[in-house]
Amino acid sequence: MKSAFRNAVALRTLPHYHCINPHFHSLPRFSVAAVSWPPSSLVSPSKPETFRFRRRSSPLRVRYSSMTGSETDAPTSMEKQFEDFRVKLEEAGSLRERIRAVVNEIESITRLMHASLLHVHQSRPLSEVLEKPKAQVDGLKELYGRLAEVQCECPGEYYRFHNDWRSETQTVVSLLAFMHWLETGKLLMHTEAEEKLGMSQAEFALDIEDYLIGEHSDECHIY
Repeated sequence: MKSAFRNAVALRTLPHYHCINPHFHSLPRFSVAAVSWPPSSLVSPSKPETFRFRRRSSPLRVRYSSMTGSETDAPTSMEKQFEDFRVKLEEAGSLRERIRAVVNEIESITRLMHASLLHVHQSRPLSEVLEKPKAQVDGLKELYGRLAEVQCECPGEYYRFHNDWRSETQTVVSLLAFMHWLETGKLLMHTEAEEKLGMSQAEFALDIEDYLIGEHSDECHIY
């Protein structure tokens, strides 16, 4: 015990507290100021850090928010388009009704002409057979004039409603061609058929296909 105390005193009295280890100066030296304990990484900060999580908007929310801007006018524009389309359909339907009313009268006249021309097979004078059918031509010309008035309300759309009177016009041309042949023995020309029906206008003329089909129809050959 006393010897250990003496050794401690001897070490204490050594200048600069030299260590008895001869390799003491070759050992690496550490600065006390450079090393701190406990490490700062293990020490909790003085003010706790608050973590903020950014809430990500859902696609539905983003879509809805974008629609509340400039796209809110899309339904209004779509409704306007449907409204314009509905108006056009109503106008077209009204025109077709008016056309069908005139076409029905044309059909009535063609039936009368057809019935009168059947008498050609009987022993009757030709003038008497053609008297009633020729009297109906002026009525046909008036009806086609009414069709021209309806057509003028939608210029440039002749073939849009052409099918509504196409078949009846071919029948009319067939009857006129047969009557013309009985009177002259010649073929009814396209310009002559237009003149008889008053269809010489630029916007409302006799379609060449209707003329040719009428000239070669079965009704023309049964007589």
